[in-house]
Amino acid sequence: MLWVARLSGLCSLAMVMVVLSPSLQSFPPAEAIRSSHYLRIPAGGGGYNHHLAAASGDAETLAFRRAPQFHNAAECEPPSANGTSVCDPSLVHIAITLDEVYLRGSIAAVHSVLTHARCPENAFFHLLLSEPGLESVVRSAFPGLRFKAYYFDPDRVRALISTSVRQALEQPLNYARNYLGDILERCVNRVIYLDSDLVVVDDIGKLWRTRLGSRAVGAPEYCHANFTKYFTDRFWSDHRLAATFAGRRPCYFNTGVMVLDLVRWRRAGYTRRIERWMEVQKSGAAPGGAGRIYELGSLPPFLLVFAGHVAPIEHRWNQHGLGGDNVRGSCRDLHPGHVSLLHWSGSGKPWVRLDSKRPCPLDHLWATYDLYGPADA
Repeated sequence: MLWVARLSGLCSLAMVMVVLSPSLQSFPPAEAIRSSHYLRIPAGGGGYNHHLAAASGDAETLAFRRAPQFHNAAECEPPSANGTSVCDPSLVHIAITLDEVYLRGSIAAVHSVLTHARCPENAFFHLLLSEPGLESVVRSAFPGLRFKAYYFDPDRVRALISTSVRQALEQPLNYARNYLGDILERCVNRVIYLDSDLVVVDDIGKLWRTRLGSRAVGAPEYCHANFTKYFTDRFWSDHRLAATFAGRRPCYFNTGVMVLDLVRWRRAGYTRRIERWMEVQKSGAAPGGAGRIYELGSLPPFLLVFAGHVAPIEHRWNQHGLGGDNVRGSCRDLHPGHVSLLHWSGSGKPWVRLDSKRPCPLDHLWATYDLYGPADA
C-alpha cells in the first residue's frame, strides 16, 4: 500500500503545481535559487547557528544563501530616493516576527514575497525580534531589502500569557502582532501581518490593496468552523462573557495573515482591549479563579475583540492548516479554489519534515523558497 500513498502524494503535488503555475511562470523561483550565492553565518556569531549546529554537529557547514536582487516592473511607482524612509507613501508595509526557531521560515517567507511581487522594491519589512542580532542575517541574505528591526521585549506581555495546549503558542513573540499599532511609526497607517511558516505565491500588492471599509482587521474568515470550540464551557455558561458576541456573527479567522488598518486600531485602543481579555483569562486560570475561558494561545483574545467585525478577504490568501493542526505526521491537502498563500499552521513545519526525510507533498513547494543550505554546496 506504500506505493498508493506515494502516488497519491505525487498527484496532490502535481495538482497544486497546475493551480500555482501562472505565478511560478511569471516569477520563476527556481531560477532565483540557482543564481543565489551562499552566505556563511560565522560560528558562534548567532544563536540560530548554534541552535542548528546542535542538531547537525557541525556549525561550519551551516549557511543561508544570498538571494538575487529583485526589481520593480515598469508600471510600479518608484520609491523615494531616500530608501530608508519608512514614511514613503509608495511602500507596502509587511510585518513578520524573527526568532531562532523560526528564522529559516521567516527567511523563506520574505524570499517568497519578493519573488512574486510586481513591485518588490516597494516592499518594506518590519521585523519583530525577540533577540538582537538576527537582523544581520536578513541583511546579508537580502542585501537590497528595505526593512527595519524592532526589539519586542518579552516582559511586555509575559505576565499576561497563560498556559496553552502547545508550548510553542506560549512564546511572547506570538503576541507581538497585538502591539503593531504602538511599535510601528505613526506614519505607517496600514500593515500586512504574516506568520513565519508560510510562503506567498502571488503579488503581495493585491493583498495590500484589499478594501477594509470601516473595519480595522481584514482576514479570510471560515464561518463553517465550529466557533464554540475556541472557548471553554465556563465561558459559554457565563452569560456575561457569552454576551460578548451578542449582535455579532462571529466566525473563526486565522491571525497568521491579516491586513491591519493601524489608524482605526490606534483610535479604538484595540491593543488594550486584547490585553483586558488576557487578564480575564489569567485571573480565571489562577488558583482559586473561576476557570479558564480558552485553551489556545494568542488567537482567542483576537476572536473576542474582532470576530464578527472582520473585513472578509478571499480564502486564497490563507490556505492554512498545512502543518497538520497539531497532529504529528499528518499531511493536509489544500482547500478548494485558487491559491495565493500557503500556510503551514499547526505543529508540523516543512523545514523540519524535509530535514527528517519525511516531507508532505506540499512541503516541496515551500522548499522552492528555502535559502538555507551548506556553504560548500
